[in-house]
Amino acid sequence: MAKEQSCPTYGGQALVEGVMFGSREHTVTAIRRNDDTLDYFYAKKKSNPTMQKLKKIPFLRGVVALFESAILGSKHLNFSSDRYDVDPNEEIVEEEPSKLAMILGVAVVTVLSFLFGKFVFTLVPVFLAQLFQSVAPGKTAQVLIETSFKLALLLGYISLISMTPLIKRVFQYHGAEHKVINAFEAGKELTVKNVQAASRLHYRCGSSFILFTVIVGMFIYFLVPHDPLWLRITNRILLIPVVLGVSFEVLQLTNAVRNVPVLKVIGYPGLWLQLITTKEPDDEQVEVAIASFNKLREVERVGLHAFDDVPVTIDEEVTLPQINNEI
Repeated sequence: MAKEQSCPTYGGQALVEGVMFGSREHTVTAIRRNDDTLDYFYAKKKSNPTMQKLKKIPFLRGVVALFESAILGSKHLNFSSDRYDVDPNEEIVEEEPSKLAMILGVAVVTVLSFLFGKFVFTLVPVFLAQLFQSVAPGKTAQVLIETSFKLALLLGYISLISMTPLIKRVFQYHGAEHKVINAFEAGKELTVKNVQAASRLHYRCGSSFILFTVIVGMFIYFLVPHDPLWLRITNRILLIPVVLGVSFEVLQLTNAVRNVPVLKVIGYPGLWLQLITTKEPDDEQVEVAIASFNKLREVERVGLHAFDDVPVTIDEEVTLPQINNEI
């Protein structure tokens, strides 16, 4: 346990033909291009003092972390999507967008996507549950029916997209990402053999967070007024930040107690969902994940000299939106 507590904490994200890993200050993506070479993207995490203070406040820090991760993840995802088909022998001339335009563009897309997703998975189940009002009129019954529809929509959606070739490969890279983290946290040398032997499931996964929002939301909805329908809809919308904040704390708790026999079962629902959102990777996908993680560790030791011998796109200027008194 002592060894695990002293072990640095890393996060990651599966991308199109690649994996991103991040530490407190740095993020690195490695992708395998269609010519079988590896390409890298580096971004330095930047956040002003106000953001840092918000990230220390329980429950609020989950909302901030989610927003940061969406913005930063979008940049790495865009890189992996754009660079996969690029001819390595062709010189790429990229337009230099303004920092403000870049931030606003990513922020708008992220917020709109988030709002649409929350409408589908938060409000649609409310209307579906209302159809059963005559046979199940009580608040408890309605919340349980609503939650059942949410779970059905979530599992159905993830299962459906996992059948597409692109998402299936992303889920394989997701599995490779988890395997690398698990092997590292177990103190194993990061070889393909050792990493493949590790579990593709991990307690800190964002998939678990998504499921926890459904479960946590159910308990919170038991505590608030239910009727009439317009009030229920209003509650669901206004409580979105609360559900996200509490769910983040639950995710942190499950990771903290994962080695406690009696308490580790709290994280089991999230691990079960990962049976869908992760797939067993092949050796080449594991190689990409190992390369990304090793490059991140090298950056922490020697800085940008870690990329002296490999192709890399570097973004040190704008990675996260700044929150200050001028805005």
